[in-house]
Amino acid sequence: MGKNKLKKFKEMESFDFVHQYPFAALQESGFPLKGRWKSEFFHNSNPIVLELGCGKGEYTVGLARRFPDRNFIGVDIKGARIWTGAKQAHREQLSNVAFLRTDIELIHHFFEQGEVDEVWITLPDPQMKKVRKRLTSTRFMNLYRSILAPNGVINLKSDSPFLYTYTRLMIDLNQLPMQADIPDLYGTPQDANQPEGLREIRTYYEQQWLDRGLTIKYLRWLLPSEGDLEEPTDEIPFDTYRSFSRGQLQMGIDAT
Repeated sequence: MGKNKLKKFKEMESFDFVHQYPFAALQESGFPLKGRWKSEFFHNSNPIVLELGCGKGEYTVGLARRFPDRNFIGVDIKGARIWTGAKQAHREQLSNVAFLRTDIELIHHFFEQGEVDEVWITLPDPQMKKVRKRLTSTRFMNLYRSILAPNGVINLKSDSPFLYTYTRLMIDLNQLPMQADIPDLYGTPQDANQPEGLREIRTYYEQQWLDRGLTIKYLRWLLPSEGDLEEPTDEIPFDTYRSFSRGQLQMGIDAT
């Protein structure tokens, strides 16, 4: 491990709003803030919003600036990425921000059912060949149910035509209440009903894809706490451009 990463990890240990909890500790004694985030950490009763796979935490920090009456928690397994957002939150002394370093599949160890009000999934890997790893699969919907309030809100921003199509099919098949469906976020006139910050806050990778000519898609839906969920079985074309490095983009392909 490089010295720069070690320095970042050391600095994050000094931030009391960054939680790095080993799985062994979870198994032994559980997470002490589970069910107590509002009362013992944020010290308010405001809604809790998670950014899953938060990367550098642009959305976590950006939304926290805009909504001081909500609490935001960025979740990612990569500590060096989290450091960027944590450092910014520390500089700005944002009291409604926290970061959690863990695998998303372990999220139920950190929150009680009903403790979370809203989830953001920003620019995730579409996992085209691994449904179980897909963050909008029914497997993950059931996982989110274990922490979300009834009819909790889920937001997806994605550059991937595959993931956008798959998620729409999953929502339609299971008759989940759709609140927004925008296939080209920045090519569509601003809607007064769109969440604040939806266009203004851009992640590092979102800007990369935009610079390469791709469109960003947005979906927002509600997740009822009950009812069996089915996986769509439709054949969906894979994203061709994923086979290229981040410095390349196959020209002539309509990625929308």
